Amino acid sequence: MAAPKSVITDTEIDVLTVLWNSGSLTAREITEQLYANVEPSSMATVQKLLSRLEDKRMIRRDRSGSPHRFEAIVTIEEVAGMQLDTFAEKLSQGSLSPFVMHLVRAKRLSKRDKQRIRKLLDD
Repeated sequence: MAAPKSVITDTEIDVLTVLWNSGSLTAREITEQLYANVEPSSMATVQKLLSRLEDKRMIRRDRSGSPHRFEAIVTIEEVAGMQLDTFAEKLSQGSLSPFVMHLVRAKRLSKRDKQRIRKLLDD
């Protein structure tokens, strides 16, 4: 599934990270993982974040039971790509070349990562 083109906030990424790591969760379970104390204000914040992510088609809500459960329907790779595309547009007229060159020169790519990139380029 291609990630929708939309701005995503750091707090929305926090919610997605919890879902990527834990799978299907209730709003309360997500709140418990994000906040030290589960209070009405933190629950309301998470509910709002979930609503925004659902509107952006990044999560799915299972309404078949109570309480509702949520799961991510975008992958970390899709969100990373969306974020990188947005940043590339702002910084380098959409070119990803400066980012790839930086990763290669900074030696942040493992041998396996380099092999995967070579395969993608060859395909």
